[in-house]
Amino acid sequence: MKRFIIYPLLLALCVSIFNSCSLVRDPLESYSDVSEGESQSGQPIVFKDRASVDNYLNSLYQQLRDRQEHWYLDLLLIAESHADNAYAGTTGAEVVPFENNSIEGSNSVVDRDWSRYLEDIARANRLVIFVDSVADNSLSPALIKSYKAQAKVFRALVLFDMVRIFGSIPVVTTVAPDITGENVSEVYPQYFPKQSTEEEAYRQIEKDLLEALVDAPDNNNVDKTKFSKSVAKALLAKVYAEKPIRDYAKVIQYADALAADGFDLNPNYADLYALTADNKDLAQRNTRESILEAHFMPGSGNWVSWMFGRDLSNYEVNFTWAKWVTPSRDLIQTYQNEGDVIRMNQSIVYYTTTWSNYYPSSHYPFMFKLRSGMSSIIKLRYADILLLKAEALIQQNAPNLTAAAEIIDKVRTRVSLPKLSSADKSSKENLLNTLLKERRLELAFEGQRWFDLVRLDKVETVMNEVFKKDSGRRPLVYPFNENSYRLPIPQSKIDQNPNLVQNPGY
Repeated sequence: MKRFIIYPLLLALCVSIFNSCSLVRDPLESYSDVSEGESQSGQPIVFKDRASVDNYLNSLYQQLRDRQEHWYLDLLLIAESHADNAYAGTTGAEVVPFENNSIEGSNSVVDRDWSRYLEDIARANRLVIFVDSVADNSLSPALIKSYKAQAKVFRALVLFDMVRIFGSIPVVTTVAPDITGENVSEVYPQYFPKQSTEEEAYRQIEKDLLEALVDAPDNNNVDKTKFSKSVAKALLAKVYAEKPIRDYAKVIQYADALAADGFDLNPNYADLYALTADNKDLAQRNTRESILEAHFMPGSGNWVSWMFGRDLSNYEVNFTWAKWVTPSRDLIQTYQNEGDVIRMNQSIVYYTTTWSNYYPSSHYPFMFKLRSGMSSIIKLRYADILLLKAEALIQQNAPNLTAAAEIIDKVRTRVSLPKLSSADKSSKENLLNTLLKERRLELAFEGQRWFDLVRLDKVETVMNEVFKKDSGRRPLVYPFNENSYRLPIPQSKIDQNPNLVQNPGY
């Protein structure tokens, strides 16, 4: 059988999109992406037994621990520094454009994220597609469905972040086979996928999550690291709040479903992030508020904590260089104006530094929600979903401002703030602005702010104004406009794939 040579450009695309080539990249301990031999008919055996499937599923969970650059580090840069919550933090050419709105398709962060998201999707696709063919009698039909459901939740999670950042993206749900003389016309185009519309991407996310709701594991209150039914419900609540398939009734439906699963606000806001008194471990994991989190135990370490501030368990390590995502004066002032001492103290901390990029070195603020190598990264939190329910109650065709205000008051009273004033809830517009501010203060440095502004069409009004009142920000290069809602498609990927089209304005 004649096989065509896949040239370097195509090979790079194959690795980043389909992950079906046998190059070793970012190896994990417990699985290999290459097939485990061939059947008698010559078909590749991707998973030879249940153990190999278990190892592969565990590798998906490991993505939340081992590959944090795109889904956490860069996401915070986009959501906080590209919004009004933070400055870039360093003077590096890769991060400053997120602060001053000068991002181009050549930006290395954008390029990295595009590749990493597609690699993660490719990993999920392998499990969804090939788990049915495992020849192992210990794999019951119910267990196979559970594996597929967890992979679909993971794929939906990745697609959701990617579509919110880039807009029109390739929605890949297959694994491209090797190109042969017999299949070249059919298979070759799979290596150069076209972009789907945003609605098409959201419909695939919706489909994955609705299917996963049937077979994914139930929520486990002592282990919030799993792609459970509750994770699917939380993602559905967030998905239905987005413009392409917006359905406020379903936002409320899935928020209520999470409450029925037992989720609620943690009594003490500080317990979400606190360490033990000796700074040797995280005080709490798997709180009643956490829906999905990545765990880091003592000794294993979470290196991303070095990127944002100090690791309190190892106070002096890697604190010789300026950090990413420095809290902005505007955010600090908003906390102070609100008298929001509890959330400010859990979100922002001050240290003495050897640099003074944005503040005097003697009193320099840092984001504080990831404060050690043992801190959990909370990807989905109930407070976010609860406030999305309030947003849906305000924005639905028949607004229920009273019920929305009650939710906001619940979030506020937890941190010893007074309930909303009559003026705050006197109109739909006033209450929506109040909600947006409450989400800002509650969810600062959790990767939500930019996406809140985009979802509510507030990018131009908020971001152009903040440059006028926040003296600490670097000068604005390009004003925010209707093209600012999506980041550029990496130019290198457009050069590789002629079917990709750059977003307007770049």
